[in-house]
Amino acid sequence: MSEQQSDLPNSDAEWRERLTDEEYKILRESGTEPRFSGEHVDRDDEGIYKCAGCGEVLFDSETKYDSACGWPSFYAADEEKITKLEDNSHGMRRIEVRCANCDGHLGHVFSDGPEPTGKRFCINSVALDFEESEQS
Repeated sequence: MSEQQSDLPNSDAEWRERLTDEEYKILRESGTEPRFSGEHVDRDDEGIYKCAGCGEVLFDSETKYDSACGWPSFYAADEEKITKLEDNSHGMRRIEVRCANCDGHLGHVFSDGPEPTGKRFCINSVALDFEESEQS
């Protein structure tokens, strides 16, 4: 279950208490983990990916694919649970993806993905928690 907005930290200090240093750097300071370093890059288990900051379900393993970019890639997201912002940092023009619930930085989305969407959501592993599907 995701947390309601009122249950989220209200201050930088509270976020620092809740998150690891690496999670804080990525989710709250828009950092990026090194390519091919994340635990979810090669994961192919069935399940869901949640925001590591608040637990909101953002991606499904059915939409994950190997883009060879070095970060977990998905061709679709739950569009109601993410926000997209123009990001002109580092001399590039990109579209940043953030969690709509806690405003945590997740990664970026590009228009070079596979069908059916043509999108590549390039997301930091550190920004995600994985929950494996229960086997019947």
